[in-house]
Amino acid sequence: MKRYRFKFYGRVQGVGFRYFVYTKAYTLGLSGYVKNLDDGSVEAEVEGEEEKIYKFLELILKGNGFSRIDDIDKEQVDVKGDKKFKILY
Repeated sequence: MKRYRFKFYGRVQGVGFRYFVYTKAYTLGLSGYVKNLDDGSVEAEVEGEEEKIYKFLELILKGNGFSRIDDIDKEQVDVKGDKKFKILY
């Protein structure tokens, strides 16, 4: 079990990106959260099996047709044991 914090930069707010991230995480059985940040980026913490996290990132990088990711920060963080994935506001 691993947990990573991702910060996505680019056209990621106002384009349905948080919901897109939520659906991919939910489909893969991952837990954590996604939220908009004041600087225009989006932060997601994703917890689960490492292979599923890499699949999640692969799907996110393909985009939803409206988003555009220009850069990503990735950091491994402590596992929290979340039970589900949430969109935070």
